[in-house]
Amino acid sequence: QVQLVESGGGLVQPGGSLRLSCAASGIALRYYDMAWFRQAPGKEREGISYITNDHKTNYEESLKGRFTASRDNGKNIVYLQMDSLKPEDTATYYCARRRAGYPLSLRTLSWESWGQGTQVTVSS
Repeated sequence: QVQLVESGGGLVQPGGSLRLSCAASGIALRYYDMAWFRQAPGKEREGISYITNDHKTNYEESLKGRFTASRDNGKNIVYLQMDSLKPEDTATYYCARRRAGYPLSLRTLSWESWGQGTQVTVSS
């Protein structure tokens, strides 16, 4: 059974940093493109970044330069480094793997096996 578990969230002050992790079990991440999404209360889930199985990355335009996705296929973990955090970054953050046959994009339809999420709160 595929399971993705996000961790690393928490409370951080504006301007601070966090590194989120997405640990996989039941699959070998090296075969999959992976993505990060977030969802704030009352808002739709939005794509942040995807990272392909060969480490190519793409980011939502407004988040470029502050968020960095990476992966360690040997450890079966995907990471999201978040810097210069702002209060509007407050959300639950999720990872997911790309559905076979779906296009590589930041639309939620292309992704599956969502984790339970990790809460990030940016506040002073």
